[in-house]
Amino acid sequence: MEISMPPPQIYVEKTLAIIKPDIVDKEEEIQDIILRSGFTIVQRRKLHLSPEHCSNFYVEQYGKMFFPNLTAYMSSGPLVAMILAKHKAITYWKELLGPSNSLVAKETHPDSLRAIYGTDDLRNALHGSNDFTAAEREIRFMFPKVIVEPIPIGQAAKDYLNLYVTPTLLKGLTELCKQKPRDPFVRNLLYIKKVLSVVVILKHCIF
Repeated sequence: MEISMPPPQIYVEKTLAIIKPDIVDKEEEIQDIILRSGFTIVQRRKLHLSPEHCSNFYVEQYGKMFFPNLTAYMSSGPLVAMILAKHKAITYWKELLGPSNSLVAKETHPDSLRAIYGTDDLRNALHGSNDFTAAEREIRFMFPKVIVEPIPIGQAAKDYLNLYVTPTLLKGLTELCKQKPRDPFVRNLLYIKKVLSVVVILKHCIF
């Protein structure tokens, strides 16, 4: 009896990278370093967080002495958030960043990004997720619609479908049903066009 084996699951680790407000003007050269280091930039967005959003992002640091200065620094201007993908992306990105204190990085890891672009222990230029749990939470914070692998199953998958996929699919199919040209050839072309549009929208929602 032949046993059908499921196809292998391909999983590439992802991490969150942030170019902080004081060095956003160095974005192009930092992205060049990222790409030359073998990372893929899966998604990127530029945004300006409010102090409240910064407090939520750094909730694990709440209560520490530097917390008010940290939220003030991170909300002082636009920043660039990126999802980076690579085998062992979290570890390799942390190694590329160097120690969190830029002054220490300049002494011990002079070629690291924080040694090159950072100023001190607070203004350390760039952010990287500490571990998988942090990466998952931080990616979802900055990119709410993205799917973080492993692909959700069970209730998490149902929640995602109900929130993002089903409304988009229903809207696209409803518009498709409204258009009924007399010419069957034209009708078929419009059908194909609408289906392709729905597929593109769904791909955007998922990735």
